[in-house]
Amino acid sequence: ASKLQFKKNCISLETLMTMRNQRPFSLLSLLSAALLLHLQPISTVGYSDSNTNTNAVDFIRTNCGATLYPELCYTSLSGYANAIQQDPAQLARVAVAVSLSKARRMANYVSNLSRQADYGAEHRSAAALHDCFTVFGDAVDQIRGSLKQMRRLNPGESFRFQMSNVQTWMSAALTNEDTCTDGFEDVPDEPMKTDVCDRVVKVTEVTSNALALVNSYVSKVTTP
Repeated sequence: ASKLQFKKNCISLETLMTMRNQRPFSLLSLLSAALLLHLQPISTVGYSDSNTNTNAVDFIRTNCGATLYPELCYTSLSGYANAIQQDPAQLARVAVAVSLSKARRMANYVSNLSRQADYGAEHRSAAALHDCFTVFGDAVDQIRGSLKQMRRLNPGESFRFQMSNVQTWMSAALTNEDTCTDGFEDVPDEPMKTDVCDRVVKVTEVTSNALALVNSYVSKVTTP
């Protein structure tokens, strides 16, 4: 598959998306923290545990080599080596969970900016922020659905269908995240615009890595 290329600025050929109503993202930070709380960080107690963790970390680094952003992949997932071990399914699940946490945080951030922009900001900036919040809300829903599906995988013929759903939703989430910057095409250069665009790039890179690990897992399981 061809590699995805992400916009590093806010220049886009697409027109400004139609504004839609905001959706509340209350307690997003708490939900993001709770999502990852059960994933244990690396333990350093005992030789046996250390040896196991070393193998798990090596497993993560090797699999991250298949992503577009391997160093980011490794740094964002290596802390969950105890939870991942050498299980490609768990690696993909944790990657999706991390992606969901990042997307939720971004949605919360843009939501706050959008509320502030309603009071005196330049109209085009306010519209772009509203649109960005909307598409990130969609992305959060899609990544959440992907994680829910991966936690309920059933062996057998339904596996391909279930993972096809995950691949479709994660791909759609990545597109939605990347679309956030489209609305800033006509927004004058300013610190807020630069900050939002930079943050979007970082989130899309995490989601891209998660999708790559999902695809890798599917390939390993379904290839004879």
